[in-house]
Amino acid sequence: MQALRKTRAAAGLELVEVPVPQASEVQDGEVLVRVRATGICGSDLHVDDWTSSYTFIAPSLPVTIGHEFVGVAQSGPLAGRRVVVRPSVTCGVCAACTAGEFDRCEQRRGIGMTRDGAFAAWVRVPQRNCVPVPDGVSDELAALTEPLTISMQALRIAGDVKGARVLVMGPGTIGQGIAALARRAGAAQVVVSGFDDAVRLEALQRMGFTQQVDVARGSLAEGVAAFMDGQRFDVVFEATGVPETIQEALPLLRRNGVVVVTGIHARPLTLDLTPLVRNQHQLRGSFRPPESDWRLALDLMQELAPVLEPMVSHVLPLSQAAEGFALAHGKKACKVLLAPEPSDG
Repeated sequence: MQALRKTRAAAGLELVEVPVPQASEVQDGEVLVRVRATGICGSDLHVDDWTSSYTFIAPSLPVTIGHEFVGVAQSGPLAGRRVVVRPSVTCGVCAACTAGEFDRCEQRRGIGMTRDGAFAAWVRVPQRNCVPVPDGVSDELAALTEPLTISMQALRIAGDVKGARVLVMGPGTIGQGIAALARRAGAAQVVVSGFDDAVRLEALQRMGFTQQVDVARGSLAEGVAAFMDGQRFDVVFEATGVPETIQEALPLLRRNGVVVVTGIHARPLTLDLTPLVRNQHQLRGSFRPPESDWRLALDLMQELAPVLEPMVSHVLPLSQAAEGFALAHGKKACKVLLAPEPSDG
């Protein structure tokens, strides 16, 4: 079967032939999943570029990447059912795992990072990581479950946003999800900024977000001024992966306001802490949601389907992975999904 793999500790990915996983290779507590669609994530772009924030996967190379996916389980209690798969694999042996507190496990492996992922026709996964997909959720939307849970966690970290003025920096999948959830949670205003992001901002327009700023045309402060009415934002979500955007956001934040950082950054940030202290700004990191969010995310998929559908712009065969990654790297697409050929494997 074809698989998109990171084969060496350098820039680039390779589409290669690998053996189809055999049932004899499936360990206790695991199942084979026949992949139907896998999303190209910002993390995959970092792995392709081989930025410093993803060199931790080097000891696991070669590895098949891809972690935002939907497929059909081949065995176990969900055999024959469509499933999405939590990519964070807990160790099962630490004190937290043995106590059943899996969200506290600190010895994880990542599907598509440190164990083989889903840019392939078949993937071997833990049965406990599989979550059934409701019939009313399409494959395209189901493939967005993982990023939607990241957006859900960002809202949780921010706290109550009802009536709040919200700025979302970064119009990619995570930022789009944050915008949709913030509006659903009752935010009074949601402004979204991007940099030379015409395609993704157009998708947000179709999702109903008209207050947009393209900072390729000027500073963030100049761009949002028309929407601020002399007031500052209550909450800023950073979903750009560009650390300097936080410096631009802080002057736009009210006293006691919150910045939630969701991006993974390839370089550190130098930050003047004095204004942050004097304004009592809060800088909060947001990363992995609790496992329970996955079922909630699928419920939200059904509720918000008409809003979320513009997020997927391309569905390409896995054989066109290079084209899909070029679209994503070049900001010529919103979310790109890759689907293995039905005959592959």
